[in-house]
Parts: sequence; C-alpha cells; structure tokens
Amino acid sequence: MSRLLSEEEYRKTKAFRVKRWYHGEKDAYLDKVEMQPQEEFMEDIQTKKKRLHDEALLIQHVYDIEHNRKLKLFSKLYQIVSVIFVFVLIGILLFVVSYLPPVGNALNPDNNEVAAKYIEDGMKDTGAVNIVTGMILDYRAFDTLGESNVLFIATCTVLILLRLDKNKNHKNDDTTTKEQEEENDRLYEPKNDIIIQKVACVLVPIIIIFGIYVILNGHLSPGGGFSGGAIIGAGLILYLNAFGFKKTERFFTQKTYKWICFVSLSFYCLAKTYSFYCGAHHLESGIPLGTPGDIVSAGLILPLNICVGLVVACTMYAFYAMFRKGGF
Repeated sequence: MSRLLSEEEYRKTKAFRVKRWYHGEKDAYLDKVEMQPQEEFMEDIQTKKKRLHDEALLIQHVYDIEHNRKLKLFSKLYQIVSVIFVFVLIGILLFVVSYLPPVGNALNPDNNEVAAKYIEDGMKDTGAVNIVTGMILDYRAFDTLGESNVLFIATCTVLILLRLDKNKNHKNDDTTTKEQEEENDRLYEPKNDIIIQKVACVLVPIIIIFGIYVILNGHLSPGGGFSGGAIIGAGLILYLNAFGFKKTERFFTQKTYKWICFVSLSFYCLAKTYSFYCGAHHLESGIPLGTPGDIVSAGLILPLNICVGLVVACTMYAFYAMFRKGGF
C-alpha cells in the first residue's frame, strides 16, 4: 500500500511542482534563465530627424498618389486591367457553360446508376419512405455528421471570439464584467410587454411542437433534423425576445448547450460507426428497419434525425445569444 506523504515530502515531489506550474503559481523558467533588464531606448536628435525625413520621402514617393505621376498612371492602369480581367473571366465562364449538357437529358452525367440505386432500392435498404432523408442519414450519413460538426465548431468559434468572461479582479478595473453586460442587456429587454408575451405564450408552444413533428416525421415526409431544428431554434429565440435571458436561463444555459451537442454528436458518431462497420464487412447490424410508413421505422434514421435537430436548434439559439450579449 502507498504511504501518505507529509506536507514537506509532498512539496519536494515533481507532482507538486507540476501542479504549481499548472495553476500559474510559479514560473518554470523563473531564476533558471539568465535575464538582463532591458534598457530604455533613447533616440538621438540626428537619428530622429533622419527617420522623419525618410518617412516624409516614403509618403511623398509611395503614398502621395495625387502628386506622383507614376502612381497615378499605375492606379488607372490597374483599374483598366481589373475591368478587362473581369470581362475575360465572364467570357470564359459563359463559354464553359455553353458546353454543358441540356437539362433533363437522359445522357447527362448525373443520370447514373447512383441515382437509380437511391430511387429503386432506397426504401428497401433504409426503411425510409422519404428518399431524401434515407440518402442523407443512411447512404451519406457521414457527410451529415460532418455538417453537424461544422455547426458545433462554428458555435465554438463564436463563443471564443464573443464570450464575456467573469472578471474576478474588477474592483480597480474599468473592464465591463459579465454581470454588468447582462444588466446592460436587460435594459433593452421587454418590461412586462403584455402584447409580446401573450403572443409568445400562444406561438412558442405551437412552433416547438411543429418543429418536433417535422423532426419525428423526417423519414416519412419532407422535413427532418435540419428543418425541424431550425423551427425549434426560432421558437427559442422568440421566447427569449419576449421574456428575456433571465427566464430563458432557467432551462437553457451554456452548460445545457454543451451537454446536448456533446451527447447528440457522440451518439451520432458511435451509431453510424457501428452501422458502417457492419455494412462494410457484410455483417448484420441487428438494427430492425421496421415497417416503412410507421413512425418507429427506418432503423437509425429516426434517432439520428433527433440528434441533428437538437444540434441545429441549440446552434441557432447560441448564435443569437452570443451575438446579442456574448453569453447565454
């Protein structure tokens, strides 16, 4: 059994030094690297005069277009060449388009065995009545996973750029804290606007229920995770505009968004990886396709539609919240 170290013994271990470095309590290079204090730079008068003279010459010969004949000529020539280049490019594109096959021709390259496979065997292979959903979430499911990850990465990027962190040491700092920013944002929130709130009370449940319907019927009729998620996201944004962040944060916070996206994308990745592995090795996946036309059918398409819908809905709301005040 390991022995419990005393405080003095623990301070001598590498684990303690790594912990101090990780928490920023001690610089690993402090007193380990030879350092010399930087002397203040003092520019003498002659050097300063020469530098100002050189800057004046640079402005006169490079940036002063009005009095520089060569630059004025180059500017006009640049504009003429740009216009010529644009027209040449348009001509090349029109020339290429003229050689494209006519629309609807049976001999077009897009009329191949792939489209015929989707149309003829789509319901048998995927169990989905909606051929488009069967193609997106079964034949090309990994492309849809990439699209969902693009939404999540875009939200993370916006979060990094626009988020407002809580400033712990803001007593003598003029930096706007997260709490102050929230208070400023709530100045513009509705103050018991009876019209907006009553309309939202009627519309928001209808919008969210309709979004859920579109998601759950994506394999049976036009719709799916992307369109249904966009509808639910619009409902959340309407609720936010009617009642403000204070009430919305009771059920949807930054932590909620992270967990929903993490669980949805993880389930999508694991489920389709398993299905793809079985199909690539001609193994039975064990996932029943059900009866085409039933609500519980099409194998994994229904749960995958739900995952995509959750990611899209959360992403729409997260974008709006981040651009509005830098937080949820």
